[in-house]
Amino acid sequence: ARIVDGTNIAYWLIPGYLLVLLMTRFAPRFIVPIAYDCGGVTTSTVTVPLVTALGVGLAERTPGRDPMIDGFGLIAFASLLPMIIVMSYGMLATWLLRARKPAKE
Repeated sequence: ARIVDGTNIAYWLIPGYLLVLLMTRFAPRFIVPIAYDCGGVTTSTVTVPLVTALGVGLAERTPGRDPMIDGFGLIAFASLLPMIIVMSYGMLATWLLRARKPAKE
C-alpha cells in the first residue's frame, strides 16, 4: 500500500513497532527472545536483496512513484511481521493452555 499511495513509511512502522513493544509486555517471557530473533533473521544475505529488489521493482512499475525513494523500507516490514506472529502464537498458546487446565477444588 505504501508504494501505491505514497504514504509516509513512519505511519506504518511506528504503530507496528509500538504493537511489538506492547505485545512484549503481555507475551510469555520465554517466547519474546524467540520472536525478536525471528525478526532479526529476516535480514539475511538472501532476504535483503530479494525484498529490496521486489520493492524497487514495484515502485518502478507503479506510475508516479520514484523507485529510489519508495522502493526501500520493506525490510523493516519484513522484520516486523515475524515478531508479531510469533508473539501472537505464544500468547494464544498460553491462553489455550490456561483455558484447558481444570480449576482446583
